[in-house]
Amino acid sequence: MTELAYHLALWLRSPAAGHEDFELESMQAEEGLIRIVSSEEGWQVGSIFTPDFWTSPVAWDVLVAEIKQFDHSVREGVAAMGVDPAFIPEP
Repeated sequence: MTELAYHLALWLRSPAAGHEDFELESMQAEEGLIRIVSSEEGWQVGSIFTPDFWTSPVAWDVLVAEIKQFDHSVREGVAAMGVDPAFIPEP
């Protein structure tokens, strides 16, 4: 989860945020394990493991709020283990 939070934070901080899709690229997970794509109806989350299943579309601001909530939860979990979560960039 920390790696996903890390990559999502970098994506939100990039100039491409809101303009380009997200695909988790990890040495520990298969490419496309987590995908966030823009559609005409809004942003949707899916995975290569369930190619026909996507979340309902949401507006960009809703997606960002959910990613920030996920980031907050990951940071709390990391801190609870006694590790400084500063290695995860702020989204």
